[in-house]
Amino acid sequence: MIVRPKPNLLQILTSLKGSIAKHIVVRSLLVTLLASAIVWVETLHPAYFSRVSATPFTLLGLSLSIFMSFRNTMCYDRWYEGRKLWGEMIMDMRSMIRETQVIKDSAERGSILRNLCGFSHALNAHLRGEDELAEARPWLDFAPAPSTPNISERILRHVGQQCSDLAVAGDISEWRYTLMETRLSNLTRTLTACDRIKTTPLPFPYTLLLHRTIYLFCILLPFAMAEPLGWMTPVFTAIVSYTFFGLDAIGDELEDPFGRNEHNLPTDFIVRTIEREVLDALGETNLPPVLEPVDYVLS
Repeated sequence: MIVRPKPNLLQILTSLKGSIAKHIVVRSLLVTLLASAIVWVETLHPAYFSRVSATPFTLLGLSLSIFMSFRNTMCYDRWYEGRKLWGEMIMDMRSMIRETQVIKDSAERGSILRNLCGFSHALNAHLRGEDELAEARPWLDFAPAPSTPNISERILRHVGQQCSDLAVAGDISEWRYTLMETRLSNLTRTLTACDRIKTTPLPFPYTLLLHRTIYLFCILLPFAMAEPLGWMTPVFTAIVSYTFFGLDAIGDELEDPFGRNEHNLPTDFIVRTIEREVLDALGETNLPPVLEPVDYVLS
């Protein structure tokens, strides 16, 4: 995720970090070159372009803008829902830290909290398609089988069993056990909701229709602008293609908010926050450092 102060005018015009321009520069350049070729043909054979009206492109451009706005809103909703889910996970982790203070056996409490920290590592790796077990193993006091289909859920089951054993042994009250089980249920809901976002992309025909319409619009637009605008046509074509291709590319990146590109959620930062608070609750003073943005990117 890009984290930087509000840019001034010069930075707005020149900054590439966080800009979508570097992802669409080839497409925009090709469309601009095509527009230049069309203008050159128009200067040689102006009669071919005299009857091309800009009215259909005005209507199509308006419809396309509304369509793209609707799609990008849906993609941003997925990104923001992912951020809310990880925020709720921090809240549930902090609640578990507080509610486990009544456990007199410090080793048992440490086991529960470390396992939950392993859960956050496993979930982060799961959503990024990485090795869940390798990321979680340093924090776990048990060894899930490598064939386990969902390491994150297996960790929550283990912690749930730990809490149940404490309640049966009378080390925590039934009321306290209910509170802790509620927190674990919330973590299960977070896991399931993140899985839903990760495994349910926007319908492919919907995205395909938008991609095709954008390309058709940007390719055909110079035919309508060549006669009235002349050599200004490539300039306006570049601006239009930058806008439409850029919005399209931003939607593609926000659709999956859990990856490792610079616009995805800073889940590493959130996991490190959980690590620090768990270790601090267990009395450790040598805490891992807070993750800071690197070149304005917080991972």
